[in-house]
Amino acid sequence: MPTYRDEVVVLRTHKLGEADRIVTLLSRRHGKLRAVAKGVRRTSSRFGARLEPFMVADVQLYQGRSLDIVQQAESLGAYGADIAVHYDRYTAANAMVEAADRLNEAEATPNQYLLLVGGLRALARGEHASRSILDSYLLRAMALSGWAPSLAECARCGASGPHDAFVAQLGGMVCRDCAPTGAARLGGDSARLLRSLMAGEWDEVDAAPPAAAAAASGLIAAYAQWHLERGIRSLSHVEAPR
Repeated sequence: MPTYRDEVVVLRTHKLGEADRIVTLLSRRHGKLRAVAKGVRRTSSRFGARLEPFMVADVQLYQGRSLDIVQQAESLGAYGADIAVHYDRYTAANAMVEAADRLNEAEATPNQYLLLVGGLRALARGEHASRSILDSYLLRAMALSGWAPSLAECARCGASGPHDAFVAQLGGMVCRDCAPTGAARLGGDSARLLRSLMAGEWDEVDAAPPAAAAAASGLIAAYAQWHLERGIRSLSHVEAPR
């Protein structure tokens, strides 16, 4: 059986037996992988710490019949420790890797891997508010999967904006004629913030009023969970913008 190398982000781990773990990985070239890391729960393990959630590593794997086997792991980004000591970063990172796990059931693209790595790096460094990093990640990851929300034109009829209603089920912003009764109405600050989060315009994102950030976060969470067809459990633990 052949061996191969790839860059990976560790999404989650499960105990296997007394000393092993099953690791779920998002790789740069091979999509989502599940592999066995033998002996990593022993204190003498050479690379156990490199295969913890949120870590980025260069790994060598042996292609097995059902699960591949991790043979080597070299750290590329040790983000786990800096994330785990901050509650807001930790909960945001959990929501990000849970979404990545759901979005990459099929073969992933390198852009999904790079987007997740960039988000975890930004969380570890505290570059922006954790909820803003998560919101931007969710919007961009959904777009890479073919579910980009319409933020300028009406998602239903294509009428040019600006519009003030957002309906997850219809695909984003909708005009007054297409908006169903009870549709969420957005102020101008929240609508601009959605566009800035999608574009990565961080000066605009960081300067957004807390009320606009809270409204945008709620809509992004609803949109992501609608298209994933089931809830992102970690989102319930993420703090609202303040």
